[in-house]
Amino acid sequence: MTTTAQDVVSAKLERTFDAFDANKDGYLDWSDYEQLADRYIKAYGLDRSDRRARAIIAFTQMSWLELLRHSGEATDRLTKEQFVMASRIAAVDTSRLNVAEGNAHAIFDVIDVDGDNEIGKAEFGRFLREVWRSEAPDAMDTFHKLDTDGDGAVSRQEFIRAMREYYFSNDPDAPGSLFFGQV
Repeated sequence: MTTTAQDVVSAKLERTFDAFDANKDGYLDWSDYEQLADRYIKAYGLDRSDRRARAIIAFTQMSWLELLRHSGEATDRLTKEQFVMASRIAAVDTSRLNVAEGNAHAIFDVIDVDGDNEIGKAEFGRFLREVWRSEAPDAMDTFHKLDTDGDGAVSRQEFIRAMREYYFSNDPDAPGSLFFGQV
């Protein structure tokens, strides 16, 4: 029987699937992950040789390969159900890649445009608009929840903690549970 905690994590991962499925065909494949990396690169005007662009590209490649490995399927594309199951396993199996933390560091380094080791409101707003194409009026509420110490910025530690919460927290109101909206 599925528990409430599992339902919360699954709901978050299902939203991730929907956000990543660039062509909305009901499957994720390498091209969806490639487009995600390209959105970061284009949104921040990065040259593909920039270390931040290389980190995003490398991380998306490794993440995709880990999902395929953990899907247990001999396929090069995943259904939503396969993605959710493989994501759960990949998040726990850190033998090759720490999905939660590696992803957080690579993304943080791109969002933190001024390099001050924190993400301000303007930087977070840009991330929402240009990478996730979100103009939702309540989208910036996520910023305020990620800023757990209330200093007006999201530190690297707050961002990494939020990414861990996204993959592991059973609390739908945890800051990290809000990346793709309220569950």
